[in-house]
Amino acid sequence: MNTLLLDLRYALRQLRKNPGFAVVAALTLALGIAANSTVFSWIDSTLLDPIPGAAHTDRMLTIQRGERSEHPTPPLSYSDYADLRAGLSSFSGLLAFHSEYAAITGSGHPERVFTALVSANYFDVLGVRAAAGRMLQSPHGDERQSAPEAVLGYDLWRSRYNADPAIVGKTVQINLHNYTVVGVAPASFHGCQSGLRAELFLPLAMDRQVWGWNRMADRGLIWLNVYGVLRPGVSSQAAAQELNLAMERIAVLYPETHQGDNRLSTDPLWRSPFGANVYLSGTLPILLALAAVLLLLACANVANLLLVRSIARRREFAIRLSLGITRARLVRQLLVENLLVALAGGVLAVAITFWTARLLGSFLPSVSLPIDISGHMNGTVLAVAMLVAAVTAVLSGVMPALRASSLSPVSVLKEESLSASGGLKKSRLASTLVAAQVAFSLLLLACAGLFVRSLIKARQVNPGFDPHRVYLASLDLQPLGLSQAQGWELEHAVLERVRALPGVESATLADFSPLSFSIHSDGVQPEGYIARPHESMDADRASVSPGYLATLRTPLVAGREFNSSDTADSQQVVIVNQAFVDRYWPGQNALGKRTQVSGRWYTVVGIAANAKYRRLVSDAAPMAFLPLAQRYQDQVMIHVRTAGSPEAMDAAVRQAVQQIDPNLPVFNTGTLEASMQMGNVFERIVATFAGAFGLLALFLAAIGLYSVIAYTTRQRTAEIGIRMALGADRRDVFLDVLWRGLALTAYGVALGLVVTLAATHFLRGMLYGVGAADWLTFTAVALGLVLVSVVACLIPARRAAALDPMQALHAE
Repeated sequence: MNTLLLDLRYALRQLRKNPGFAVVAALTLALGIAANSTVFSWIDSTLLDPIPGAAHTDRMLTIQRGERSEHPTPPLSYSDYADLRAGLSSFSGLLAFHSEYAAITGSGHPERVFTALVSANYFDVLGVRAAAGRMLQSPHGDERQSAPEAVLGYDLWRSRYNADPAIVGKTVQINLHNYTVVGVAPASFHGCQSGLRAELFLPLAMDRQVWGWNRMADRGLIWLNVYGVLRPGVSSQAAAQELNLAMERIAVLYPETHQGDNRLSTDPLWRSPFGANVYLSGTLPILLALAAVLLLLACANVANLLLVRSIARRREFAIRLSLGITRARLVRQLLVENLLVALAGGVLAVAITFWTARLLGSFLPSVSLPIDISGHMNGTVLAVAMLVAAVTAVLSGVMPALRASSLSPVSVLKEESLSASGGLKKSRLASTLVAAQVAFSLLLLACAGLFVRSLIKARQVNPGFDPHRVYLASLDLQPLGLSQAQGWELEHAVLERVRALPGVESATLADFSPLSFSIHSDGVQPEGYIARPHESMDADRASVSPGYLATLRTPLVAGREFNSSDTADSQQVVIVNQAFVDRYWPGQNALGKRTQVSGRWYTVVGIAANAKYRRLVSDAAPMAFLPLAQRYQDQVMIHVRTAGSPEAMDAAVRQAVQQIDPNLPVFNTGTLEASMQMGNVFERIVATFAGAFGLLALFLAAIGLYSVIAYTTRQRTAEIGIRMALGADRRDVFLDVLWRGLALTAYGVALGLVVTLAATHFLRGMLYGVGAADWLTFTAVALGLVLVSVVACLIPARRAAALDPMQALHAE
């Protein structure tokens, strides 16, 4: 212990002697550590902790039906879920839930809350215990017998009921129906869907009361998300096999309701398709890999600084070795010195991460969904940051320390400064580290360039509609307790009032807005189409009012739009897009054909051009538009195309709605352009942070190259003075120093191109409109690195050329 204390005091004395080195090295490592701890904080709060507050998440699987998809429909009907739950041995528990908005009514202004209808065993399977009261229960686990009870989310309990513990046992009104509050969920628990925050939990049987459906009675209606917890020792493959065998038996027993793809597959929670993790699981590991490369660059930078510093301390090391210090003790002292620098960098990185961890949520635009994606700083992230700091101390310090301890004291003490300077000049290690820094920088800059170009390409793509000058506002008629006929009359009246406003070119209603993750999907069965074995028959579906395509300026390929004659009592009609026709009726005239949508038959009266409604980087998918008058929705969005600024319509639209019904809330107002940013949010995250890492890498590479060239040039002062005294031209000296730096850059660029070509191969699936081997990006990055290297070498080259030979030799 005394020896360690002596080493610490010695290290602190050495760092105080050279505070500039200590500060630069600590800042360099802090940047690399902070990049990694920031991305890890996002991974920890999403992929590693997909359901905060739940137990057994490492053994929990989500169940998907049909073809694997980023946006699957819920896999099961209630009857199928109940049969599977009763007959499976691979799972210790199988829960089900369905999420939609409901409204707390009866006291003041209605408050919309994202609500989860849950199975009787929902909280037991998750291992979630109430913060107050109890969780939902049901006699004998039969959801059909559930009482009208509610569990409040913790945030809702605090915001609306002031965290009053006496709320347990009291009655609240939800969509005009009374429910008894039986408990409050813990603060950390927000439901089962990663990235979405549920604020209210009701029994499945309340579906009929809350939303007017009776979905539990329909075996053919798939609407439930299902998660299962594996029994200890059971593999996911074995569980999936048992699931499919059980589903095959159900399909044989009920063939009429199991016409489509009945295959079931499972996913671990960290990549669950039911929530944000399906996107984050592909995005965050890439960012972590780029952050790791940045950390290696920072370590190489500090290692080079340590290397050139150790050469300046050669005589010190030689004297200490001559006086009897062991080489092992010298290595340990140098590593302790570097560990202090790295720990200082780690502490600074932790402070940076407290701020940067929250940046993930800042990329999310305001949309109707209760999206809750953010990182956080906790004990795990802190521990990882400090562990990374310790690893960087070893990575950056071990080679310079070993090199310093390997010198010969006798030869060093006999050396003149000229020969000492030659030591670094001939050092392959210093040159290798500088070349590695340039190579790492090129890799990061190339990845950043590819992601940025991909994002630009995605933004330039024609989405199939015109988002400019379109204002959005959401309405929720649920709290009003209207029938479907009354609800449609009210929505129609609102629409007519908005259309009459000054500055409105056209207006329409829809139950979604494009590229905001609010699109729905339903099972379809086109007339005459025979599905392939295990083919998914899901298609995107929207309920819209007349004029939707005209307002969004989506071209009509054939047929007509909906009009006022398409009512609940008229022929059931549908408009499909070209992708729908190409998939199900290729080469045929689709007008007049029929298709089932969610079990009901509709006749095609129009064909719309393809448009992108989920993500800009995805191909157009089959889409079916249904008339709101025939497929009523009580939660809709007003789309208003304006002659001027869409933001200026906000007050007028709100006033128009209040004139129709003062109790009808207007929320989530804004522009379509702002809302559709969700369509490329994950691409923007990757491009932004890859770009930031690339710029940091470029900065570190420039600093590293400058430091080495400047130091070696200073060590060669006597050599340069002799050359100039013997007649060397200042221009020759300038070019000699410059070419030394550019030669190292050339080696690094060549190495970086080889590494980058191999690494970017793995990015192919994340790029849009840009190849993984995009020579335009690679060439631009390489030229940029050369230019920065020239700038980094100019100052030491000019200093060398400006030397006075007599003063240089006199100083020597």
